[in-house]
Amino acid sequence: MSIPYEASGRTAQKRRTRDALVAAARDIVASGATPTVEGAAEAASISRTTAYRYFPSQRALLFAAHPETGARSLLPDDAPDDAATRLDLVIDTFTRSNIENEAQQRTMLRLSLEADPVERAQLPLRQGRGIKWIEEALAPLRAEMSETAIHRLALAIRSATGIEALAWLTDVAGLSRDDARELMCWSARALLQSATAHS
Repeated sequence: MSIPYEASGRTAQKRRTRDALVAAARDIVASGATPTVEGAAEAASISRTTAYRYFPSQRALLFAAHPETGARSLLPDDAPDDAATRLDLVIDTFTRSNIENEAQQRTMLRLSLEADPVERAQLPLRQGRGIKWIEEALAPLRAEMSETAIHRLALAIRSATGIEALAWLTDVAGLSRDDARELMCWSARALLQSATAHS
């Protein structure tokens, strides 16, 4: 079994180099451009050869640069047992993050719309993390709803709370970001209430 490049020798320095490449890629995304490994290397004043040791492909770089990539859960360690409260916590964090990282999120959304089907499926925005976070919030409903019903509810909530919804609410509906976030949180609660009332 081979040891990843970053896990052997001078790990602290390698972590700093990787962090510099990721920061450069995020800056490029925030500007509305698509980062390449070469572009991130140049922006971070790191050689291309070194950059490719960390990120062998543009996809690997985009995945590392995407907001929330490392988050496995949006619930606190002492998460409550109530599905509604858990959902409020997740959607509050999710929508705030979308606004804080809006430029990057919009660029990833644009890339996902422009890419061919194979490339689109590999982009970080299409990995379904939001759905998994919402399903985790809804886990207490398993006693009264099927997995299929919970997944369907998670899809509905995700469709009303992601960067796509934020872009529509601000660009088309003309809401402020605060009002858009409040409406997305309200939509999530309304969808949960409707689903549990009919389960």
